[in-house]
Amino acid sequence: MVEQVLKRCNNLGFSAHRFFLWAKRIPGFEHSVISYQILVDILGSSKQFAILWDFLIEMRESHSAEISPEVFWLVFRAYSRANLPEDAVRAFNRMVEFGIKQGVQDLDQLLYVLCKRKHVRHAQKFFDKVKIGFELNAKTYSILMRGWGDIGDSNEARKLFDEMLKGGCKVDVLAYNSLLEALCKGGHANEAYKMFREMGSNGVDPDAGTYSIFIRAYCEANDMHSAFRVLDRMRRYDLLPNVYTYNCIIKKLCKNERVDEAYQLLDEMIERGVKPDAWSYNAMQAYHCDHSEVNRALKLISRMEKDNCMPDRHTYNMVLKLLIRIGRFDRATEVWESMGERRFYPSVSTYAVMIHGLCKKKGKLEEACKYFEMMIDDGIPPYTSTIELLRSQLLGLGFLDHIEILADKMERSTSCSVHDLENMMRGEKTFKTSRSEEKDLESD
Repeated sequence: MVEQVLKRCNNLGFSAHRFFLWAKRIPGFEHSVISYQILVDILGSSKQFAILWDFLIEMRESHSAEISPEVFWLVFRAYSRANLPEDAVRAFNRMVEFGIKQGVQDLDQLLYVLCKRKHVRHAQKFFDKVKIGFELNAKTYSILMRGWGDIGDSNEARKLFDEMLKGGCKVDVLAYNSLLEALCKGGHANEAYKMFREMGSNGVDPDAGTYSIFIRAYCEANDMHSAFRVLDRMRRYDLLPNVYTYNCIIKKLCKNERVDEAYQLLDEMIERGVKPDAWSYNAMQAYHCDHSEVNRALKLISRMEKDNCMPDRHTYNMVLKLLIRIGRFDRATEVWESMGERRFYPSVSTYAVMIHGLCKKKGKLEEACKYFEMMIDDGIPPYTSTIELLRSQLLGLGFLDHIEILADKMERSTSCSVHDLENMMRGEKTFKTSRSEEKDLESD
């Protein structure tokens, strides 16, 4: 129970800490090791670093729970996410204060979280400083090579590969894949292919990940002939691409108006035991919606259900936007009502699709208000742009009483976030549309 409550306090570090201390005082109760780790994660994600270190020191002094390397991995991740790479490095150096001798696994975790957040230069600088004290393996080098590839610097990735060879470190397929991906991302696909040809002579067999790197690179370059050539080679060697690689091809086929081939690839995925995800179907759904293919769009939703892949908010938002745009309000209502049957519950973006779309249609303002009220009843705070649009439309038609009704409903909401926006509906306060809100409205 305590673990579940703590998980609900995500990003509420101060509150989570107080609850943890309160629970600790209950006679006969002891927190689990997982509870300690959850609180460390919450304090880190909410950037309560001072409380976090006090908590770790208290753990050390009271011996209430073991401070494992995994606890520090959470601290590394928190600092990296907060764009504080130097503090992540300092946390690594402080492990010895808590009785932990740093090993190569801890170094790998630090480098991984730094590179994941694009702090590759900090990761490389620290690696160069401490590498002499660790027995390094291909995984450590692979993490850094992949990091350099992600920021488009294949030269640095190549230097690491050469250093690994020179140092006598055994090169494995993961190391090769990291360099090949870095080269492809840096626009050096020909050099990558040359290295790929050398793998066998160096005692390393390519795996499915190796071939998938080239498929993704060819898709990025819109060279579908080469992408399918690599895919055919994988079929011959009985190597299975993962769902991400299949999705790259499907998405590019749809962008090139080859949606029927995309469906064939979807069928192949299922036949070969690769379970498609929502992105697999949404690439085709985007094509149908862009081309106003209502029947095929609705048929695809049914197929998703049949294939045990539930439509997500992107699926519904695209289809609802299409149906409202072309005036098929009856079908939009059917889709909306079917969402609950599929256990999908609309979020703010799905409500926004309905309200914004209906506001732009003649005679549909009252229906837009209905969806707005439903959103308020669900306790979902609307986008500021949604409030502004609806208020503007109602003012333009002189429906001042409707504005008051909606504002009163917002004021009575049990959701504080909804309640705080009622002044905006009354026109007494203005808010700037956030970038995330703009992205949500444009993306589907």
